[in-house]
Amino acid sequence: MELIRLGDKIISRRKIDQAVNKILNLRMKGLSQTEVAQRLGLDRTLVCRLENLGELRKGRSLAVVGFPILNKKEVEEALRLEGVDLVLIMSEEERWQYVKQKSGVALFDSIIEKIAKVQSYDQVIVIGSNKRIKVFETVLDKEVVGFEIGESPIREDKIVNIDDLIRLVRAVKE
Repeated sequence: MELIRLGDKIISRRKIDQAVNKILNLRMKGLSQTEVAQRLGLDRTLVCRLENLGELRKGRSLAVVGFPILNKKEVEEALRLEGVDLVLIMSEEERWQYVKQKSGVALFDSIIEKIAKVQSYDQVIVIGSNKRIKVFETVLDKEVVGFEIGESPIREDKIVNIDDLIRLVRAVKE
């Protein structure tokens, strides 16, 4: 246990780390700063200042959704390096496996959950066919930036040009 002497006080580094972890875990679970402060008996401004100390990026959240993608691993890695908040992309085979694994209500519920998750992001880039991009615009009821990889229907995986996608991500984030 690391102890730190500050004047008359002895401070436990472990105790501070545990408190910070509790605060961040509760915030990640969706509690407001006020709710976290009340639950832990803290001042809300402490929670706010703690978040400001650790903040790496301020701005709008970005999700990228797409299918069917041949160079999926490369696309995922490039988007991760660009700091994209949610990456949900599939190959054609993965898309069909997803559909076959569930049936009826379970499939419907799963799709609705994914739509709700994507809807919660400020900005959305959709990689797909011209028709699929339009469907996302309608379903999400928000501005969707399309990255077209072919005309509908696309029945085989398509290669995504990484450089073009990164240029688009950077433009959307600005």
